[in-house]
Amino acid sequence: MNSRTLGFVLLFAAMPLPAENWPTWRGPRLDGTSKETGLPVSWDKTKNVAWMLPLPEVSGSSPIVWENRVFLHVSEGGKMYLWSIDRDKGSVLWKQMIAGGDHKVRKGNMSSPSPVTDGKTVWVLTGTGVVKAFDFAGKELWMRDLQADVVKFGLNHGYGSSPLLFRDGLYIQILHGMHTDEPSYVVRLDTKTGRTVWKVERPTDAVQESPDSYTTPAIAYSKDGKAQLIITGGDYVTGHDLNTGKELWRGGGMNPRGNPFNRIIASALVLDDLVFVPTRVSPMQTFRTFGSGDISQSHLVWATPNGPDVPTPVTDGKLLYMINDRGIVYVFDARTGKEIYGGQRIAPATYSSSPVLADGKIYMSNEEGTTVVLKAGPSFEVLAENKFDEYTLASPAVSDGQIFLRTTSALYCVGKRNSAGVASR
Repeated sequence: MNSRTLGFVLLFAAMPLPAENWPTWRGPRLDGTSKETGLPVSWDKTKNVAWMLPLPEVSGSSPIVWENRVFLHVSEGGKMYLWSIDRDKGSVLWKQMIAGGDHKVRKGNMSSPSPVTDGKTVWVLTGTGVVKAFDFAGKELWMRDLQADVVKFGLNHGYGSSPLLFRDGLYIQILHGMHTDEPSYVVRLDTKTGRTVWKVERPTDAVQESPDSYTTPAIAYSKDGKAQLIITGGDYVTGHDLNTGKELWRGGGMNPRGNPFNRIIASALVLDDLVFVPTRVSPMQTFRTFGSGDISQSHLVWATPNGPDVPTPVTDGKLLYMINDRGIVYVFDARTGKEIYGGQRIAPATYSSSPVLADGKIYMSNEEGTTVVLKAGPSFEVLAENKFDEYTLASPAVSDGQIFLRTTSALYCVGKRNSAGVASR
């Protein structure tokens, strides 16, 4: 290697990696992970907070970030709005009303679904079934009313699934049964026009509250790069053709005791050809994807009785990190199911948000507003407990060296922004 070539190599090695956007509830890879480094570990309301933006009401909707914008689904005075926020200043650039009819159901309200963006358009869905698309200037591009066009919602705890954006499709599940005898559906909308590309019924033999699902769809890839839609709820996980919605396979065994109240909240998590499928704590199952027909036995890889209820798990590709809603952590070998460690309790509280894995750390917020930072890896080590003392349901978002945390009272931007800027990767 000559000196000129060596110079280019050293220059490239010294250049910081482009930062990541956080375009949806589960981040750029739909799995709760970020490639960011140098993230803050410790903070409170007076330390390491770049800015704080007051919010009018509680919501379980998580913030999303694209370059210099943060988008937030906000409830206020019985109405729901999409806020566009200046990422550096923490000031509101514009507010657009999505729909009226907001009301509380148990912990949540009708602003529970998180927005999603591709960097040009923002799509947002309400718990009342209204879907709207906006450009970055706040112009409304189209709207749909799913309860008018598809089916009336019938979930016991109110609708809470977030839309999934994949290529030119917006995928929305309506899995319900507690307060309706109507079928459940999965819908694909065209991102540019909002028209229905397909609508397929998703049958289930689950009863009472068991058909209810608050999960968000996922995407799985085959070894040759083909993608499938993954839906969980109604006592089953199913794989669907993205072009037609046709069900290709389904796995059961999610409700072995026939619990009529086996609603599912934690979403499926995909790692290569594996899909981790939580249910109501037990069992959490792992299936190999891309089968056909009933894969309940043929594609079952491993299962554990120590699954989550509400928080969706996260993986670094080797280990699977699971926290239940009582703050007890279990870590498994992601491919074999071997328990690496388990039964470790972190800050006592109820955990409803989902963990984020970044910079060798796991960030998880509880309902009391404490974000616990756990060291990723095979040994249990708590690095910090950061207290806001404000009710929290939303999951953290990570982008360009900063962490965005939503509580009842405010949106907080924690840490300093990196100088590299943001580029989608």
